[in-house]
Amino acid sequence: MPVTALYPGTFDPPTNGHIDLIQRGAKIFDHLTVAVLMNPVKDPLFTVEERVEMLKEVTAAIGNVSVATFDGLMVEFARQQGASAVLRGIRAISDYEHEFQMALMNRRLAPEVETVFLQPAGRYSFVSSRMVKEVFSFGGDITGLIPPNVLKRLRARIGNS
Repeated sequence: MPVTALYPGTFDPPTNGHIDLIQRGAKIFDHLTVAVLMNPVKDPLFTVEERVEMLKEVTAAIGNVSVATFDGLMVEFARQQGASAVLRGIRAISDYEHEFQMALMNRRLAPEVETVFLQPAGRYSFVSSRMVKEVFSFGGDITGLIPPNVLKRLRARIGNS
């Protein structure tokens, strides 16, 4: 039976850590849906549409990956998509505590949906969207931390070269 997984997140902006997990998740699951959360509370730098475009550009060559948007409960969206697994990345112990609590709540809400944790490649273990935006806004070098198409959009949005 084919296994569909969901990789939910804000992806503001997508980083090479995200892309690493997408590529590896695509090898594990028959289909992987990258699910962009529509959460205006987080005050994102990029619109949902822009984040979807960036993710579609970087995943275009991966045949079993699609990109979608959702709001509300992630487990309800997983059910709608026919996903039996949720892929989550863990960079540090601080991530684990939060992710573990979320996984337990999701299990309570949807026991048929399993959470699978992956660590990003070591070279991305410290990378977060928030950190990338902050370092870039102060003129720091983020080469190799985000895909080139994302860097181009970040330069256009923040104006830093």
